[in-house]
Amino acid sequence: MLRLYSLIWWLAMPLVLGRLWWRGRKEAGYREHWNERLAVYRPRAANDEPHTIWVHAVSVGETRAAEPLVDALLKEYPRSRIVMTHMTPTGRATGKQLFGKHGARLAQAYLPYDTITMVRRFIRHFEPRICILMETEVWPTLIAECGKAGVPVVLANARLSERSLRKAKKLGTLMAQAARGITLVAAQTDADAERVRSLGVQQVAVTGSIKFDVVVPAAALAVGAGLRAQIGAHGARPVMLCASTREGEEEPILDAFRAALAAGTLPAETLLLLVPRHPQRFDEVEQMVSARGLSVQRRSALAQPGAGVAAATQVLLGDSMGEMFAYYAVCDLAFIGGSLQPLGGQNLIEAAALGKPVLIGEHTFNFALVTEQAVEAGGAARIASAEDLMQQAAGLLRDDVARTAMGHSAQGFANQHRGATQRTLALLPALLSQEAHA
Repeated sequence: MLRLYSLIWWLAMPLVLGRLWWRGRKEAGYREHWNERLAVYRPRAANDEPHTIWVHAVSVGETRAAEPLVDALLKEYPRSRIVMTHMTPTGRATGKQLFGKHGARLAQAYLPYDTITMVRRFIRHFEPRICILMETEVWPTLIAECGKAGVPVVLANARLSERSLRKAKKLGTLMAQAARGITLVAAQTDADAERVRSLGVQQVAVTGSIKFDVVVPAAALAVGAGLRAQIGAHGARPVMLCASTREGEEEPILDAFRAALAAGTLPAETLLLLVPRHPQRFDEVEQMVSARGLSVQRRSALAQPGAGVAAATQVLLGDSMGEMFAYYAVCDLAFIGGSLQPLGGQNLIEAAALGKPVLIGEHTFNFALVTEQAVEAGGAARIASAEDLMQQAAGLLRDDVARTAMGHSAQGFANQHRGATQRTLALLPALLSQEAHA
């Protein structure tokens, strides 16, 4: 079955590479480092023999989630380096921003396509002692080849929704074989652990979500403070953030925002800070704003000396990468995207950690327990539609006491759930050789 799967990859390779080139029209990063996706590398230096820990984080969310674990691994294993792989240019760019401080101790590469030949070349080149996959990444060939090479495979910060479980079971023997090849799973919740066990993984521990351990960078807070000054001081102009919005969400949000302003539901001076999840959609979303007669500025334009947000601006388009903490610092409340449409939602923990009231839609199956816990703690509230979003946002923006109390509840919820990084780290010594500690 695995050989057939690898053969399918090879047969599809012209289409895969063609799609990569096509996506590069809007996002140039897809046309860079293509050799890494085929596991073609320059020869390693003769003295390049550090103990290597391999961490795979597919895109932006997983890369940000990996930050506390990566920092802890480099501190715990001082003789080691980390090779971090990604699938998307935005994930790679985020990794460079977050981990550039580690210099030569952290290298980045794209994950090779999941064929036997390419995965073997990757393992032979980097010689990892352990492979840590973040959250939901399961690649059958990768796992099988790690097993043959004696490389333990850990699925860290693992989450598995009922929907993903059903999809995995449809793959039958291939997924069952991959599950049996995973050495250890560190699951976010008891429910995630049970679903993982049902696939056939033998060793599963519940560690909680590493995302609660993310430390808010001081530099991001400084950027946020500068951006807030360009908008107007807190209290002078309310800022409603719609973060990580996805296709099919911006249009109803903009329609509802315009209607709420016209009806006087929202304070007239409210600024909508709109941050699409995918950078290739920035231009498209700006056109949506303009088409509705709303005045818009782009975050990137504010980098000019003396620039500020005009009083007439109604929508500020967050067209930058790696500034989500800064955007959360700026806002008075945050809506978390991916939840108005049946897309599973995005992570609300960063907003909560900064003490921001959170509004979120009904479609949160990717973060079901975390979202429910935040709602129960009083730090988040569900919204049923874009119109409902504006109604609840208006209530909070007009009630300083309620908004402050909800923000405190959100921050208390985030602080209460810290510690997953150390619980995950405690599981690894049995899988790593002692030379890594020395």
